[in-house]
Amino acid sequence: MEPVRAADIEVLFFDVLGTVVDWRGSIADEVAAFLRRHEAPHVDAHAFADAWVGRYDAAIEPIRAGQRAFASLDTINMENLQACLAQFDLAPSRFSRSELETLNLAWHRLQPWPDSAAGIAQLKQRFIVAPLSDGHTRLLVDMARHAGLPWDMVFGADVSRSYKPTPDAYLRACELLDVPAQRAMLVAAHGYDLDAARSCGLRTAYVLREHAADPAKAGYRGAPEKWDYQAGSLTELAQLLARTA
Repeated sequence: MEPVRAADIEVLFFDVLGTVVDWRGSIADEVAAFLRRHEAPHVDAHAFADAWVGRYDAAIEPIRAGQRAFASLDTINMENLQACLAQFDLAPSRFSRSELETLNLAWHRLQPWPDSAAGIAQLKQRFIVAPLSDGHTRLLVDMARHAGLPWDMVFGADVSRSYKPTPDAYLRACELLDVPAQRAMLVAAHGYDLDAARSCGLRTAYVLREHAADPAKAGYRGAPEKWDYQAGSLTELAQLLARTA
């Protein structure tokens, strides 16, 4: 499949967790520090991080289905954190509320992949660049400031009050930037996210990120079709798009 030309694209939306920032490594590091402070070395920090994220999809499905009012990622993550502590035989009541809140806010300070800030800056020279994430606006603002991400604008799932892959999550983002879906492209490391974006009319760019798979989507097999672009980094994607300008 011949990729669409860069001239046909106005806006690049970015999945953030896993695509722009290393959620797994960042959360595992924060969990490891938390476990050391509380003398729980028997718990594997990476397994805990995966279990924490592994609860995510089931936790927000009632919101997608209209069975629960919208709740921010901070709320969902805190509920799942307490469930994970119990899963690993660490009673949540053992920890102060402030300790749990500090750990939960680790999602606001995730570390970027080495190419993320530079790649977004390069892409920003030609396109409007913005996150399209399940994170809420304050989380994404804090993360951008922490990681040096040069977004043109930041709006979170709290704006559309919907979670991906609900179509409103993609279409509301296009509406806010006054761009037709076919002139927007989602950049993501997750095929299920790109599948949903493409079904809404957006173009797609897949970026390979090792160890970025979402444990909540363990059964996803991926679409057989090729994406409009495929790259090994955001800087490589910038180079590919420059060639089709």
